[in-house]
Amino acid sequence: MKKLIFVIVGLICFNFNIKSQDIITFKSSDSLLITADLYENDSKLPFVLMFHQASSSRGEYLEIAKRVQKLGYNCLAVDLRSGLESNFITNETAKLATAKGLVPPTYIDSKKDMEAAIDFAFKRSGKKVILMGSSYSASLSLILAKENEKVKAVIAFSPGEFLKPQITVSNAVKGLSKPTYIACSQREYPYLQDIFNAISSKNKVLYKPQNGKGEHGAKSLWTQFDVSKEYWMSLLVFFTQIKE
Repeated sequence: MKKLIFVIVGLICFNFNIKSQDIITFKSSDSLLITADLYENDSKLPFVLMFHQASSSRGEYLEIAKRVQKLGYNCLAVDLRSGLESNFITNETAKLATAKGLVPPTYIDSKKDMEAAIDFAFKRSGKKVILMGSSYSASLSLILAKENEKVKAVIAFSPGEFLKPQITVSNAVKGLSKPTYIACSQREYPYLQDIFNAISSKNKVLYKPQNGKGEHGAKSLWTQFDVSKEYWMSLLVFFTQIKE
């Protein structure tokens, strides 16, 4: 335990040359232009890909990405075509999808955008990526982690059965053997048992906060919520376990 605490403190205090984000674009498989915030320390470092929840945008990760950067990762916060706004950041991909008549986009439609982000990051760094999803994109992240060989591990905040009737997540993730971290609120915890139990990974975590009700999705990590400290400590432990 002392060794683990030392490693966590080391990760928190490590002085990487943190750079501000750049707004970039790349295309999905159906040629839709995807907007993302690129937080890149060094192109040789692995990427954490960050996907937002419903009615949200890449702005959901403004604070989170900068903290994950300090752990020695590049981050890519992506606007998916199913979304709207977060932290006063408009979802440009969703805006463009609407302009092109690609509406109403379903949650599942966003999978193409996530796959394009995986390809972009893998090509840029040459290293397998870590997926971080929020709500519906957490469910898609779990599925992509199973399907895509370019994914090393997955972090899923408040996944659920949001993809029915087309996809039942608890069935789709059977056989997922990669490191998996799932976090949720206290209220959501009972509903995630089926999804968690279906995952076959030997390194899997299902976390709920102990000293508060918690939040839905990646907002759990926003420092405006006192319980975020609990989520961060649990997540840092997971990062130490998958660190190269």
